[in-house]
Amino acid sequence: MSSENLPQSPEKQLRKPRVAVVFGGRSSEHGISVVTAGAVLRAIDRTKYDVLPIGITTDGRWALTADDPERMAITDRRTPTVDELAESPEGGVVLPVDPGSREVVYSEPGSVPKALGEVDVVFPVLHGPYGEDGTLQGLLELSGIPYVGAGVLASAVGQDKEYMKRVFTSFGLPVGPYLVVRPREWEQDEKSARQRIADFAGEHGWPLFIKPSRAGSSFGITKVDSFEGLDEAIAEARRHDPKFLVESLLRGREIECGVLEFEDGPRASVPAEIPPVTAHEFYDFEAKYIDSAAGIVPAPIGDEATAEVQRLAVAAFEATSCEGLVRADFFLQDDGEFVINEINTMPGFTPISMYPRMWQESGVEYADLVDKLIQAALRRPTGLR
Repeated sequence: MSSENLPQSPEKQLRKPRVAVVFGGRSSEHGISVVTAGAVLRAIDRTKYDVLPIGITTDGRWALTADDPERMAITDRRTPTVDELAESPEGGVVLPVDPGSREVVYSEPGSVPKALGEVDVVFPVLHGPYGEDGTLQGLLELSGIPYVGAGVLASAVGQDKEYMKRVFTSFGLPVGPYLVVRPREWEQDEKSARQRIADFAGEHGWPLFIKPSRAGSSFGITKVDSFEGLDEAIAEARRHDPKFLVESLLRGREIECGVLEFEDGPRASVPAEIPPVTAHEFYDFEAKYIDSAAGIVPAPIGDEATAEVQRLAVAAFEATSCEGLVRADFFLQDDGEFVINEINTMPGFTPISMYPRMWQESGVEYADLVDKLIQAALRRPTGLR
């Protein structure tokens, strides 16, 4: 019998649903995940849900943390860490691997493990590898615990820019020119890989963007204007991921669109435009999170273009079998055609992030957005669906 069909005790029927907010993680986006978690914790309706904050340290330890959103904000251009919030430097939280039980346990060296009670749903706000890439989602599937957002496959596809683009192409969605260099090719035949990059530059021209295939928040991305900067750019990308992409410059306006799962299916928000950021080469990490380069919501692109980007955003959501939420990023080219750049299955989620701002302009306030995501997860069983 699956966990969702198990009979509930009278105590469980009476109590509020318990939400475990899981954040931090081992990726380079650790700090942004903590900031996002602070915003989500602040927004969850405590009269409707019980909350259990669980942070994952940069070395992978699951820690019980303080439920203190004020300590989870960017301060002096610095993002917080789970280690600063953990209630113990050694204690760890363990999720059940028995789908018949959702009991979470906390233990410290030399102490008797302590039951923290059952968890009804997990709200994972991890960004990047080891959290947004299907790994955490797989653990939750094994545990039989419902969770917010995309499942295993969609999370993995949404994290890997190569396979994301391959899926988009197979569904007829327009993508820009790109080249993939995989680890074995670079390590065994670097000369051939460099020649492919040179041929790509000859065909599409400079500048090029060198990107880690499986990173986010614009970490590891470098815009290069000639061969002179290529080695440093590749080294920076490979510092985040041994597989990297080479992309040509797409000239046009940067447009984003949010997708949210309602009871009757996914719907698209009003789109936003990311204007050129004069203090940065492109819309990088510093521009997004530190200098708060603001987007324009709604994007002033006209009704016809708005309807088209909304259609494409939902199509990308469906093509990758996403659930819960997605932010889809596009370029609106000078000829009026859209090209999809990527999707984010767990986009930046602070109240000033683009995804919540687009939904606010679409009539869904931040707290209601958080609630809709939790409710969608509670309706959705684990397992094949």
